[in-house]
Amino acid sequence: MIRPGRDDDPDRLYTVTGGRSRAASNDFDLVTLVVSECDPVPGMQSEHAAILRMCRYPTAVVEIAAELGLPVSIVRILLSDLLDSGRITARHPQTTRAATRGRPGQPVVAQLPDPTILEQVLVGLRNL
Repeated sequence: MIRPGRDDDPDRLYTVTGGRSRAASNDFDLVTLVVSECDPVPGMQSEHAAILRMCRYPTAVVEIAAELGLPVSIVRILLSDLLDSGRITARHPQTTRAATRGRPGQPVVAQLPDPTILEQVLVGLRNL
């Protein structure tokens, strides 16, 4: 069974990232929302153009990776390129605040989904 993003030709991935194996920054986690700031231009790398078209509305990094069929690590490199050139903006989604029970004045606790669970969901969706 071929797994998209996992069994891709290493030469293709090397070419897509220009030989880089890591993003220049840690600006992107699985749930970071990405929004295009412009349309694709002629001559642009096809993966960059696809991301710009896909992100006309806020789209999570994990969704972009699934749609492109590329590993998240590769997508993070591509997103870093687009962020550095001002073609996208990225932000972490608002955290859901769950009020703690107990005495008045207790702090509100912010809870984020566990990245491991999100990755398992992605794997499950790919297996459908």
